Amino acid sequence: MRQAVPPKKKILLNAFNMNCIGHINHGLWTHPRDTSTQYKNLEYWVELAQLLERGLFDGLFIADIVGVYDVYQNAVDVPLKESIQLPVNDPLLLVSAMAAATRNLGFGLTANLSYEPPYLFARRMSTLDHLSRGRVGWNIVTGYLDSAAKAMGLREQVEHDRRYDQADEYLQVLYKLWEGSWEDDAVLNDPQARVYAQPNKVHKIEHQGEFYQVEGYHLCEPSPQRTPVLFQAGSSERGLLFAGRHAECVFISGQNKAATKLQVDKVRASAVQDGRNADDIKVFMGLNVIVGATEELAWAKHAEYLSYASAEAGVAHFSASTGIDFFQYELDEPIQYVKSNAIQSATKTLQENDWTRRKLLEQHALGGRYITLVGSPEQVADELESWINETGLDGFNLTRMVTPESYVDFIDWVIPELQRRGSYKTAYEGGTLREKIFTRDAHLPQQHTGATYRHP
Repeated sequence: MRQAVPPKKKILLNAFNMNCIGHINHGLWTHPRDTSTQYKNLEYWVELAQLLERGLFDGLFIADIVGVYDVYQNAVDVPLKESIQLPVNDPLLLVSAMAAATRNLGFGLTANLSYEPPYLFARRMSTLDHLSRGRVGWNIVTGYLDSAAKAMGLREQVEHDRRYDQADEYLQVLYKLWEGSWEDDAVLNDPQARVYAQPNKVHKIEHQGEFYQVEGYHLCEPSPQRTPVLFQAGSSERGLLFAGRHAECVFISGQNKAATKLQVDKVRASAVQDGRNADDIKVFMGLNVIVGATEELAWAKHAEYLSYASAEAGVAHFSASTGIDFFQYELDEPIQYVKSNAIQSATKTLQENDWTRRKLLEQHALGGRYITLVGSPEQVADELESWINETGLDGFNLTRMVTPESYVDFIDWVIPELQRRGSYKTAYEGGTLREKIFTRDAHLPQQHTGATYRHP
């Protein structure tokens, strides 16, 4: 008797974007088919959301920064000329319009907890979760730019691990508000009895901590998910501890399959260490894809994109990620590692490799440093499946190079090929974003630390 073949693991997919012109692959805003300078118009975002829903994307993951990239040349000249995430608008304000124009697409929103009181942030996210019918996730960041710290009244950026200490407490406050302030059946909505919410089922939270002192009621009734899906991108030792306790989706930047598998394994181990299941965290990797009807056409498009990309802008962005001004080095002069409070995974890359500015410029030829897959639909699908199978990844955050062409090409060429192979869904599941990603309850699972804050 033939043994049944187990179904293929379905690839999860987010579109990776930002409420700005230049996001990851810098310089390509100059491409004649790129429309990213229209980012200020709601129609631009509504049409993008509808496009992604046509492609059955799980979510639109919107990055954000508070501050500017002023490390390269100790100035903002290159970021302003090449629009390297400057100007940048608020990502959360986009959601209502996009949610109204779609039914299933999720929204992963980046918000820096270092500079926003948790009490007000809790209301903003609950409001969006209500308006989207439970399709909101939060990408938890603590910031890494000195320019942001100074703009917010600090003399310098708070030390890296100390920011995570603050983040742990910030989440405690949010869990108390989202999970513990209103009981599930607090809302009666009974006009005859003149009772909308039952007072004995709505509770004041009291938090007296090192960083926050909060006493009050959550201003929103329970939203479909209560706590939004929690995304996080830290891969330092302290970041992994934080992920193991809080994250449901982790975003990593891989450069090869072996190293990526190690990262994925560490993320899953961090969950187990905190009493959770290894698969309680879904892991996504940032990725560029250039696809054409044939391999030859795909590489021709790659060459076209290269002619518009700015390697220097990419290096200027990377300077801010590491806290090192690469402009001060000669082209072939070895770059010295300098400890900073910037992104730890970026500085670790410099520690472990013999980098020069010339090598960095070569790496950033497409304006960014993510892995780029180039080929026919079949070749791209082969590579995507290979990355999933060999690393344990759950999915990808797909960047845009030329907007919206990058997403249109992927949806028209790659998605049908993945569906034909059984590696990608052919329809959305019902329910909230959490239910779609994990095929489980809309709320945090019992083993998640946030669930312990629910009212008994």
